[in-house]
Amino acid sequence: MSSAPPIDLSAIPESQRASVLALLQENDALKDANRRLEHLVAELNHVVHGKRSEKLSDDDRQLAFEDLETAIAEVETRKEQAAPSTTTQRRTRQRNLGHLPADLPRVERVVEPASLDCPCGCGRMHRIGEDRTERLDIVPAQLRVLVDIRPKYACRVCSDGVTQAPAAPWLIEGGLPTEGAIAHVLVSKFADHLPFYRQSQILARSGIQVDRSTLADWAGTAAFHLGPVVDRLTEHLKGSTNLFMDETTAPVLDPGRGRTKTGYFWALARDDRGWGGEDPPGVVFTYQPSRAGAHAEQILLGFDGILQLDGYTGYDRLTRPSRKGGAPITVANCWAHARRKLKEIFDHDGSEIAADGLRRIAELYRIEAEIRGMGPGQRLSARQTRSAPLVVEFGDWLQAQRLRVSAKSRLGEKLTYIHRQWGGLQTFLHDGRVEMDSNSIENLIRPIALTRKNALFAGHDEGGRTSARIASLIATAKINGVEPFAYLKATLEAIAAGHPNTRIDELLPWNFSKST
Repeated sequence: MSSAPPIDLSAIPESQRASVLALLQENDALKDANRRLEHLVAELNHVVHGKRSEKLSDDDRQLAFEDLETAIAEVETRKEQAAPSTTTQRRTRQRNLGHLPADLPRVERVVEPASLDCPCGCGRMHRIGEDRTERLDIVPAQLRVLVDIRPKYACRVCSDGVTQAPAAPWLIEGGLPTEGAIAHVLVSKFADHLPFYRQSQILARSGIQVDRSTLADWAGTAAFHLGPVVDRLTEHLKGSTNLFMDETTAPVLDPGRGRTKTGYFWALARDDRGWGGEDPPGVVFTYQPSRAGAHAEQILLGFDGILQLDGYTGYDRLTRPSRKGGAPITVANCWAHARRKLKEIFDHDGSEIAADGLRRIAELYRIEAEIRGMGPGQRLSARQTRSAPLVVEFGDWLQAQRLRVSAKSRLGEKLTYIHRQWGGLQTFLHDGRVEMDSNSIENLIRPIALTRKNALFAGHDEGGRTSARIASLIATAKINGVEPFAYLKATLEAIAAGHPNTRIDELLPWNFSKST
């Protein structure tokens, strides 16, 4: 499309030239803003759909989204300022998307006209209605000092003694923090991924000098008192018929060598929501200094159900007759990991064999999406009728491709990986309670990875064990829809008040409600 011819300002009356020039400059600004907006939208699409997006972690993608969306909002605001008459209505609708919770406190401000006198001079105007608008306001965290005053009373007549109420129970006797303050420190580190030294800096901005080591001491004390709750949570999980297990690294300081070493957080989780199970979801993290399979064996003492895993060979000992702590475990391997192996090959060289394998796995996942949330009996029936023939075909296809492809090639290695897991990949066909993959637990251990990105996870192996206990309760609270701060504050207060161990189930995250 041809551009409009330039305007000769000399042909315009001098009194109108300034207005016309302003309009031209406004139009140029809009064109620049549109070009910038088109570029940013293209960048956002590339992050979402481009091949490079496969190489980004979920967290990296979120960071890309945040920066690009912030830039887009800036450009749109610039367009508003350049031509408010054409964009104000659209942007107003966009900013009012969503609803603010009804239980949030409202601060009402009545904005009255400058005058209520009728312009015609007939008297004072009467109120006939109102317009209400709501905006979200944020007040920074408020620090306060709770002062307990315990009056002393004595009789003026006799001298039989003094009466005074007992002191309120404290989790840290004679210490500075309330249970609410301790809960805030725990949530800030293990839910919001703020290391203690950063929390110390934030407090210092408000004039509160609390050293990082002091915050760590508070967390350690809380972890000790919360230990029985985590132990009971573990007992509940190991009484289940089906669990997930995975492990993730945790950098830990090795004081003797003056550098970090790699520890591991082993996650044991229950999530029966896919088949409508009544037991609430939960996860327990256990820190161990290595990835040795013996740690998994120790963690699973007493568990005899089905275990959903990735392909790590350290779990092989769990399936042997020599397994300590129970009978050999039935393993359900992860189709998502099998799919991931083929996806790596396809992204690298566009292999048609890998593409064929991905299409076959996608058919299985389409069936799973349709039956998710149904009872185990319905899921089992659908799988035996619809999924089992596809799995048989996949197995035949897998063997045929292994004969065609060199076992030493990259594709051959991936096919061999799937072949080694083949028995466990078929477990889901025989039990409607089993999932096709272990994605549930991978999502649960993501907070550990986020904390790891922000700082050294622990300064010692014992610190890793402390961190695991707190992370277990926070993660379990979150997946049960329980607000972690409210739960930890109430639980620490109950423990400080002497909550009996015989009623410890009341302190489990899924039993928490604000009324309790």
